[in-house]
Amino acid sequence: MDNADKNDKKLGAEARGEMPGDPPRPDTERRTVRMRELVRTLSAAARAYYDESREVMPNIEYDRLYDELAALESETGLVLSGSPTQRVGYEVSSELAKEPHAHPMLSLEKTKDASALADWLGDKRGLLSWKLDGLTVALTYEGGELVRAVTRGDGAVGEVITNNAKNFGNLPLRIPYQGRLLLRGEAVISYSDFEKINAELDDAEAKYKNPRNLASGSVRQLDSKVTAARRVKLYAFALVSADEAAGAQPGARFFTRSEQMDFLAGQGFETVEHYTVDAASVEAEVRRFTERAANADLPSDGLVLVYDDIAYGESLGRTAKFPRDAIAFKWADELAETTLERIEWSASRTGLINPIAVFAPVEIEGTTVSRASLHNISIMNDLALGEGDTIRVYKANMIIPQVAENLTRSGSAAPPAACPVCGSATEVRDADGIITLCCPNADCAAKKIKSFTHFVGRSAMNIDGLSEQTIEKFIAAGFIRELADIFRLPTHRDEIVAMDGFGERSYENLIAAISAAASKAKRARLLNSLGIPGIGSANSRLICRAFGNDWERMSNAAYDELVRIDGIGDVLAEGFVAWWGNVKNRAAAEDILGFVTLDPDEQSAVPITFGESGASGGRGEAGTEGVTLPLAGLTFVITGSLETYANRDELKERIEGAGGKATGSVSEKTDYLVNNDIHSGSSKNKKAKQLGVKIITEAEINDMMK
Repeated sequence: MDNADKNDKKLGAEARGEMPGDPPRPDTERRTVRMRELVRTLSAAARAYYDESREVMPNIEYDRLYDELAALESETGLVLSGSPTQRVGYEVSSELAKEPHAHPMLSLEKTKDASALADWLGDKRGLLSWKLDGLTVALTYEGGELVRAVTRGDGAVGEVITNNAKNFGNLPLRIPYQGRLLLRGEAVISYSDFEKINAELDDAEAKYKNPRNLASGSVRQLDSKVTAARRVKLYAFALVSADEAAGAQPGARFFTRSEQMDFLAGQGFETVEHYTVDAASVEAEVRRFTERAANADLPSDGLVLVYDDIAYGESLGRTAKFPRDAIAFKWADELAETTLERIEWSASRTGLINPIAVFAPVEIEGTTVSRASLHNISIMNDLALGEGDTIRVYKANMIIPQVAENLTRSGSAAPPAACPVCGSATEVRDADGIITLCCPNADCAAKKIKSFTHFVGRSAMNIDGLSEQTIEKFIAAGFIRELADIFRLPTHRDEIVAMDGFGERSYENLIAAISAAASKAKRARLLNSLGIPGIGSANSRLICRAFGNDWERMSNAAYDELVRIDGIGDVLAEGFVAWWGNVKNRAAAEDILGFVTLDPDEQSAVPITFGESGASGGRGEAGTEGVTLPLAGLTFVITGSLETYANRDELKERIEGAGGKATGSVSEKTDYLVNNDIHSGSSKNKKAKQLGVKIITEAEINDMMK
């Protein structure tokens, strides 16, 4: 037993009136062991959630374990060091600079009982608002300028994200108020933007799990360009202070939270939706919020109620963890009872094999659900699941299906001894109390499934008819082992036609799609399809353009050449050279080239001249001896239907091959909006006219590229 264990045991014994020489009470020893398990498990879950922007257990399970720990602490009088009940958030550990908060950012006491809110208010008025589910940020303005943005972190110390905050879509960088202004807001990504971002990802494994994790990861990026691209917005929910600045206007003083919110709105901030309530109206207002929650575009995990009277709220003080002037209302989950039919094990390219509960379909929050992730073995074991068990399921934050509890708890489910894909012996691993199942086989086909899915994706080789499920079937049948095997599928004609879900027509359509992809293949698409780390569709186009679409020269590029391409940094260049330097990778690429005909008509970009002075062409556009590409330095946005191109991606490739840049939204940096319907009343047309951006037709941009 280490010293920490001895000290914890001694403190617990003294709290219960035990003498040092007394033998330990059996129930005390048992509860202490359980508390240690809970602290370890909850801390690991908190680290994943706050510091790594991922989830290892559902919210309802975290709350259940947290409440169990709090109850044990109350019963025993023992609080272990590092207990989550004593901590706000989680200690930050990224490479962003750290900064202490002048005003601690505390958690809120919570309830799921709307009537408790009326009791809490008493005869006072309150301000009721959404409890948005993103990343809390503290902002400081001085002299009207944004000077500092810091994440919540552990409540005492956060991460400095000032440059990233300046890229929030709706945050004012300059405000009228000239004093020192401190406020707090929630950085979020809307469900609609979240779905658009995921829709752009062909790789199912790369898709983001929920808006909260994406927002957290986006805000805490070291590269502020990533934050800007993720459409993060900030909604102000609290004014901390508005102090007088030397020689400037006097500090602003307020009596109510409502006045503060009006003031923030007047300064140009978007504030969280809020309403004033009293004991008589709060329950009705909660119901109104709840009815709208399932269809709201902004993610939320409940509501916040704060006393409107600032002086009264501040007079109540705070505990070590909670302020006494506010309380959180958590959604009461709609539970549905059903039967667990089986547990499926889903292998991923990371090696993790995750359990998925498959149950009899039930309707929750207006939709039918039949599957829910169990995250890991720890959750499966805690729920004591087994086939045929009666379970209750719900939607976390009214969106994500989860298993809430198991009423029969047979505990018969067990992780498979062999990987469901490659048959290799699985490994059970314990990381800080979180038990996971892994496949250690580096050549597991499950790890290749994702690379195959990427290879045939829309932004890569664009082969219709090869879904992830179909690829899994072909791998299981032994038809596919390497990427080039996709082009060898015609040799398995009879077997494929006889497969469940296939037939003569399906087979012919698939082979036609493969043949089309192999004919006149675009070099950038082929490069992207290889799955070189960090080299997606945009970087593939950059590299191919820089090397004049010369495949041989590109595949043998040197590090010094690559880093001179605008947008390709040290890490990407090193990874690119290392990938091509791997004999197995190069052989796989050459095998593919044996089946593929590179498009001879593809517009050849003028290559970059790699001399001692680096690349010519100004802003990174390719050029040699004063030759410039026709669209060099110009930025375009494409909207509406096209006539001479199969889709917008095809026109985008032409634009980039001609030296231009194609973006998704109209801004001050846009030079032209391409729209065949120039007089359309679309939002992009309106924005272009408002900003003075010229609208041109498809024919006009084709003339520009001649």
